[in-house]
Amino acid sequence: MNLDTLFNVSAAARGKAADGITIRRPDDWHVHLRDGEMLRTVLPFTAGQFARGIIMPNLVPPVTTVDAAIAYRARILAARPAGSDFEPLMTCYLTDTTSPDEIEKGHSEAVWTAAKLYPAGATTNAHHGVTDIKALRPVLERMERIGMPVLIHGEATDPAIDIFDREAVFMEQSLLPLLRDHQGLKVVIEHVTTAETVAIVRAHAPRVAGTITPHHLMINRTSLFQGGLRPHYYCLPVAKREHHRLALRSAVTSGDSCFFIGTDTAPHLSSLKEAACGCAGVFVGATALQTYAQVFDEEGALDRLEKFASLNGANFYGLPANAGTIELKRRPAAMPAAIAVDGGDIVVFRGDEALPWSIGEVRP
Repeated sequence: MNLDTLFNVSAAARGKAADGITIRRPDDWHVHLRDGEMLRTVLPFTAGQFARGIIMPNLVPPVTTVDAAIAYRARILAARPAGSDFEPLMTCYLTDTTSPDEIEKGHSEAVWTAAKLYPAGATTNAHHGVTDIKALRPVLERMERIGMPVLIHGEATDPAIDIFDREAVFMEQSLLPLLRDHQGLKVVIEHVTTAETVAIVRAHAPRVAGTITPHHLMINRTSLFQGGLRPHYYCLPVAKREHHRLALRSAVTSGDSCFFIGTDTAPHLSSLKEAACGCAGVFVGATALQTYAQVFDEEGALDRLEKFASLNGANFYGLPANAGTIELKRRPAAMPAAIAVDGGDIVVFRGDEALPWSIGEVRP
């Protein structure tokens, strides 16, 4: 389905864009690469667009130790396409039994860039996650002291809470108390989906930042049911109402330093998405930058794309901006509707569309 048609984006609203734009090579601060054959299949799409990526640790079993992170990083490096310089930035999966000493060891040895906090049961392979954030105080205090960021999947998991309200409830009941209790802790609220969370990020910047996905900029909750059930738009947090989508587009194009790319690209076999109980996740690794460029073009903010894509995240993590560049061309691009893997396939977000933006030359 053409999303311009779905949301009635007019030519006037898109405005006139340059034929192309060249920006510093961007980074993806939220990536699911999985493992094994899936890793080898999807990594080239992320590595072709981004110089670095924050790697999610929710494997089976999850990446909870320094040794496990070192081994996973080695598998990622081995799976890179020939000539690729993509750098994986590893994270620790927090559990109820995480040791502050293991956290500090991984950070001091430059193995872990950050730690990931999944409320138990919040999303894919999150059943090992944290059941009581208050009990995690010793770990968070250690992270606060050593300057290690915590990356939070911000959704409440009580089944009695409406799925469209779970982000808002988490922010009120869990995130705001955490920020009050740990006032020196650096926090990334990942895959922001509501106007209220946008406001929370802004109110607590610069120690708090928010990542925003390409798909949450393009779809709202109606998209899930447009013309029938669309399982490949189903993700967690689930897409929200249209006014939230518009708030996200305003946030990413605002120039505010507290927002940056986090694609949350999350591949699943189509057979597991198109099922009686389908998996949550959208594979956007192949079309992420093309989609972000389209959004900034439509909002008349192409001059702010580099800051959002290439500078804000690096500054938050205290890393240098990438030296190379990537060219984005305002010319139609076609992507495969799906890519083959493990005897099945993975559906590509917007792979059935003629994208108005495409990737040009990448210079390391």
